[in-house]
Amino acid sequence: MSRALAMLAAVLLDAWLGEPRRLHPLVMFGRLAGGIEARLHGHRRRAGVMAWALAVLPLAGLAWLIVSVLGGMVPWLAYAFDVAVLYLAIGLRSLGDHAMPVARALERGDILRARVVVGRMVSRDTHALDEQQVAAAATESVLENGNDAVFGALFWFALLGAPGAVLYRLANTLDAMWGYRTPRYQRFGWAAARIDDVLNFLPARLTALSYALLGDATRAWRCWHTQAKSWDSPNAGPVMAAGAGALGVRLGGAAPYDGVWEPRPELGVGAPADAGSIVRALRLVRRSVVLWLVVALCLAALWQGGAHA
Repeated sequence: MSRALAMLAAVLLDAWLGEPRRLHPLVMFGRLAGGIEARLHGHRRRAGVMAWALAVLPLAGLAWLIVSVLGGMVPWLAYAFDVAVLYLAIGLRSLGDHAMPVARALERGDILRARVVVGRMVSRDTHALDEQQVAAAATESVLENGNDAVFGALFWFALLGAPGAVLYRLANTLDAMWGYRTPRYQRFGWAAARIDDVLNFLPARLTALSYALLGDATRAWRCWHTQAKSWDSPNAGPVMAAGAGALGVRLGGAAPYDGVWEPRPELGVGAPADAGSIVRALRLVRRSVVLWLVVALCLAALWQGGAHA
């Protein structure tokens, strides 16, 4: 029960405070990872595996040690540490902080501003996007990052506590830094990309299921099982396809990267993306978080009741 309550407390803390403005631990971790990369980068997978292990495992191990020591000596302090770690690992409020300025700019018809703010959410070129493409980019980012920035951390925290949240969030950050199919990272980033795929396999499908249950379930299920397999990422595909189907919006399609329009499969069905689809995607993610918390609390209560029977 304490772990489920810690999940609730962390989500409420995130809603109240949002992400730390200064000295965010993930920013400091990014600098650490950059230093490790500078020293170990090579074109062999072995170098990438070693770099990943040096960046992630000591910090996950430290979290496990802190929880173990505090849990045996000062349980309430161990609980506070759990809440703090999960709060720092999730970014639910941040999704809205990034996505709503895009929706508001589109509602005003300010395409120039919309391109600027959506550029803070996605890695594609945004200066040539039209209104529908800007809205689609923001909607895709909200749906995908619902898993990466929220549900993945909640899942691993539920299983392993603070060490699980640390392991997941740092692995996900390294995938964002190194998991690219470019000459520099094709082999060095292989471990970061594959480990992130493994850690996200179950959370992504639970996220897709949540989107389906809380939206148009029939369309979400159909899009998930007919469109997700065509997407490059084995985890982003189910999440975005189910989310697009649940919202009844068309996403995907060609997008510009480094000045080149690259083809991508289409996702979802229904109307083209607009400012409203961004807002509805945020609501879908938030409702899914509520669902996860309710399920976690119910399961914890059943487990506790069974233990006392």
